[in-house]
Amino acid sequence: MAVVVVESPAKAKTINKYLGPGFTVLASYGHVRDLPPKDGSVDPENEFEMLWEVGAASKKHVKAIADALKDDNELILATDPDREGEAISWHLQETLTKRRAIKKDTPVSRVVFNAITKTAVTEAMKNPRQVDMELVEAYLARRALDYLVGFKLSPVLWRRLPGAKSAGRVQSVCLRLIVDREMEIEAFNPREYWTVGASLSTPRGQQFDARLTSLSGKRLDKFDLANETEAELAVQAVRSRDMTATSVEAKPANRNPSAPFMTSTLQQEASRKFGMGARQTMSAAQRLYEAGLITYMRTDGIDMAPEAVQAARAVIGERYGVQYVPEQPRLYKNKAKNAQEAHECIRPTEMGQAPDSLSISDADQKKLYDLIWKRTVASQMAAARLERTTVEIESSDGQVGLRATGQVMLFDGFMRVYEEGRDDTVVDEDDKRLPQISAADPLAKKSVTPEQHHTQPPPRYTEASLVKRMEELGIGRPSTYASVVTTIQDRDYVRKEKNRLIPEDKGRLVTVFLSSFFRQYVGYEFTANLENELDDVSAGDREYRTVLSRFWKDFKVAIDEAMDQSITEVLEKINDVLEPHLFPMEEPGVDPRVCKSCGNGRLSMRTARSGGAFIGCSNYPECRFTRPFGPPGTESSAIGPDGQLLGHDGADPISLRDGRYGPYVQRGTVTEENPKPPRMSIPKSWSLDELTFEKAVQLLSLPREIGPHPEDGVMIESSIGRFGPYVKHGTLYANIGDIDEVWSIGMNRAVEELAKKAARSGRGAAAKPLHELGEHPSEGGPVNVMDGRYGPYVKWGKVNATIPKEIEPAQVTMELAVDLIAQKAPAKKKKAAAKKKPATKKTTAKKPTTKKSAAAKKAPAKKD
Repeated sequence: MAVVVVESPAKAKTINKYLGPGFTVLASYGHVRDLPPKDGSVDPENEFEMLWEVGAASKKHVKAIADALKDDNELILATDPDREGEAISWHLQETLTKRRAIKKDTPVSRVVFNAITKTAVTEAMKNPRQVDMELVEAYLARRALDYLVGFKLSPVLWRRLPGAKSAGRVQSVCLRLIVDREMEIEAFNPREYWTVGASLSTPRGQQFDARLTSLSGKRLDKFDLANETEAELAVQAVRSRDMTATSVEAKPANRNPSAPFMTSTLQQEASRKFGMGARQTMSAAQRLYEAGLITYMRTDGIDMAPEAVQAARAVIGERYGVQYVPEQPRLYKNKAKNAQEAHECIRPTEMGQAPDSLSISDADQKKLYDLIWKRTVASQMAAARLERTTVEIESSDGQVGLRATGQVMLFDGFMRVYEEGRDDTVVDEDDKRLPQISAADPLAKKSVTPEQHHTQPPPRYTEASLVKRMEELGIGRPSTYASVVTTIQDRDYVRKEKNRLIPEDKGRLVTVFLSSFFRQYVGYEFTANLENELDDVSAGDREYRTVLSRFWKDFKVAIDEAMDQSITEVLEKINDVLEPHLFPMEEPGVDPRVCKSCGNGRLSMRTARSGGAFIGCSNYPECRFTRPFGPPGTESSAIGPDGQLLGHDGADPISLRDGRYGPYVQRGTVTEENPKPPRMSIPKSWSLDELTFEKAVQLLSLPREIGPHPEDGVMIESSIGRFGPYVKHGTLYANIGDIDEVWSIGMNRAVEELAKKAARSGRGAAAKPLHELGEHPSEGGPVNVMDGRYGPYVKWGKVNATIPKEIEPAQVTMELAVDLIAQKAPAKKKKAAAKKKPATKKTTAKKPTTKKSAAAKKAPAKKD
């Protein structure tokens, strides 16, 4: 028997079913080794030697593979078919060789399959190869670059820009895109313009709309009607003239389907159509892939296997008719030059498995499979045929001209199944349908109306449009987009509101700092060129250490220069860069940086302890003027980084402050002796404008003691929490209706509400299982399927093992339950075993010697 290693247990289970009893299929659970998160893991002075370490969580998985190789002396590496998968195979081979689990006579091979189907897996087993070292070297180069940027640049940020968290090779460039767009929006000056529309009627009484395109015999440009007066003159010119259709031109047009999905376009469409984030999309796609429903989901390729193309054409003919099948199969070619281009597009593994024929319980997976199936089928369908019509309308004197446009769908083609979404919806006048109009037809005017417009700033990025822009610029690769977009949000550099990405103060400051001191390394062209060099490494056209060496030479100089700058110099540099944004000129000859409060201090940007920023006066502490980070005028609704003093309760200052989870009031200030002064969130129903000192003190008096419970004497309290006002007795919480009741509710009412809550929640009664599976076959103890707050799970003793989303609770067998428990329980079993050792040590003198020798054996392994 051979030992086959894949990445995930779900994948292992599916493949084991296809390969049968002649193979032992195990999971590596992702990467088994990584660079230790400390300085020195990549050594630029020693040809970029990299120090790898087996992760604590991976050791048991590596041991399981090594143990299996004792009985089955053949290793087949079947990790994912991309650069990361190749790297995992290499890591496994290196680690197992150092452990001597792989011997000189151990056959080691690498197999890849693009889909987890029986055909794909068995075919891959017939075509083994060795680990592709060119792909591995491309991975090593990327990993080393990411490490060098992260571990050399991040400390510079921490020391020179308080509050900054991290920088990254692709992450920081992605952040710059969002910040640059926000700066464009803030600097944007809207421009007024007007248009004139007319509702006209044909001789047969059919109405349609047209727009004014020429006036006084001259073609109108966008800003020719600059104000209401000019628009009204144009309206009068149209109203005072009879209008006639001078030409009607109908042109046939075809609309072709979009290419099948690759990783980036899948993320974009899932965001547009379902509002799904990049990480959410990839998680659902991963589960569909592991279930054998779609091909591999990390790919730059849009090519489709010939057999899949034929299957798609057959499905189209059967479901929609032969008229929807084009004469020749559609072929799609990648624009990008990339080593992973050889992979197929993302498509269903079986084209005949339409979404309505599958029962996928998880909502995200169901939506995503439907999207992938429709896009794949549509990509092989006939083009949509349209007829676009343009009607030119003029007055008899030629002084006024109007135009009406529209289209007629002659054949819907691929649009019967699927149409690609748009990042920003724009109403297209060409989509309107026109009535029958002939040249020389007189057209009656029903109404002529002017409409005011203002130019709009560029829209903020959505995750979809950001991924699209990164792809256009060649920044990063599809497999990294999800993690990069997620990281900048996790770092609090960017927040998402209504699906739009908005930079936080920290994100702006980091971007300005990097653009000032590391401009080259957050440059779009530089980052894209570096990606191309890494692709050359994948193709074997470039040596990876050469790429690293050239990068490090200049990067090291930039690091040293930045460290020579003091914090004051850094902040002043940022002030200079952001001056047009933070301190715009309001009156000619008046310095916008002069403090309006004290009249002689100078305003500048300062950093707050929280990592944010604000505008403060140079005369601090004599002048305590502050305003929020940003242009003037944004301060009216903001509290300010140092809070707003409401008054003093005795010696304690009571202040209003703004935190990560919203505004709150605080008693006292943060000191070493008092690191966590009393705080209380402002209820959402309270207006900040109406918050008084008295109300703040009232809030800070919570929780309020109502009195001891009549049954057990435990104190009943009332307060305001995350879910509103409540009363509390021990660990039992009961919501009450009105916030004002927190200070007035009495004992009788409190006991009544607590009793109601106890009855509703069944407090004191054990939760009933959904299914009782029986006794654990080897360990004993009942195994039950339970329904929890976060979904169904298997319970055995103190072990709670989540049931995968794709499995219905009713489908859980004892065998599956034991499997899930085994994955969850090993760490707990180890602790139980460790407790027995001291007792053994007392009775056996040999134990300490054995322990030392075991440690001695392990010591070299840590150098991996």
